[in-house]
Amino acid sequence: MNILIIGYGKMGKIIEQLAKERNHNIVGIIDKDDNLEQVEAEDIDVAIEFTTPNSAFDNIKTCLKKGIPIVVGTTGWYDRLDEVKSLVEKYNGSLIYATNFAIGVYIFRQLNSFLAKKMENFPNYTPSITEIHHIHKLDAPSGTAITLANELIKENSNISSWQLNEISHPWELKVTSIREGEEFGTHIITYESSEDVIEIKHKAKSRRGLALGAVVGAEFISTKKGIYSLNDMFE
Repeated sequence: MNILIIGYGKMGKIIEQLAKERNHNIVGIIDKDDNLEQVEAEDIDVAIEFTTPNSAFDNIKTCLKKGIPIVVGTTGWYDRLDEVKSLVEKYNGSLIYATNFAIGVYIFRQLNSFLAKKMENFPNYTPSITEIHHIHKLDAPSGTAITLANELIKENSNISSWQLNEISHPWELKVTSIREGEEFGTHIITYESSEDVIEIKHKAKSRRGLALGAVVGAEFISTKKGIYSLNDMFE
């Protein structure tokens, strides 16, 4: 498979390495000073995009216009998701996106939903989410934390919304964002009562798991049409 990498930071370099390990070809790399509009699409089977929230939408739009299936690992652009869905339909395009492509995070999300449903019957426990990332991460809370919060709310009728760092009502879920050092990404879901604490946690040891999931996502989306999520890929 011929892969175009969009964004050649730390993630882009690991994606390049893992793609080659899985016998794929890297036919192009677009970094911050390069122009995606000038790329010829004929020899590209799929693009993998890890850039910044400010540039992700334009990269998605350009790939869809050129007929290039795209994997989007960038977060912070979901306020334009409806526009992206319209573009996928308009250009009969192919796109898979996720707040986190790591297989471990996918499993953690299933545990989160299961626990949220169980805890619905125990309103004396107050849920909260804490996410910790490196100081270079631009969006807060993380896209993964938002996904976890929304999935918790979906399964637990005692909670109806989430708020960043501070809450004012018992039906709100507190999401705390911490930026420190070179932390790869930690997400902690806590249920606390006056008697005890229940906690589940996912901690990334490197960027490799995230990159591997993105390459698997590229293998998945390269022969499909439409817009897909991580649930579609794993299930």
